[in-house]
Amino acid sequence: MVLCDRFTDATFAYQGGGHGVPLQRIAALAGWVHADCQPDRTFLFDVPTSISHARLSAAQAHGRTSDKFEREEQAFFERVRAVYLDRARAEPKRFRVIDSSAPIAHVRRTLADCIDELAQEVS
Repeated sequence: MVLCDRFTDATFAYQGGGHGVPLQRIAALAGWVHADCQPDRTFLFDVPTSISHARLSAAQAHGRTSDKFEREEQAFFERVRAVYLDRARAEPKRFRVIDSSAPIAHVRRTLADCIDELAQEVS
């Protein structure tokens, strides 16, 4: 089992949705770079941008420094989220959308359940 925190979906979301790179161009590049190699499962930790902004503001109030993506405008994150959710709707067998507006304990339980489900599928 291989676990990574980013794959081409992030490129579609951030460069495509966020920065306006044509999605067709990203798809062509992805086809050239990794052809039929796709994750068996993608966990999308979804949270409305208003909640993520509030969480980030709270972290900054406690001394956390924002990175370059976190300094983007809220509209950027709305576009990023929309592309991620579009991809999840287009590939429901691959994606598991996890409501991350819930308390962290609930998010962890949901993720553990999703991993258990995947382990049963591959065994």
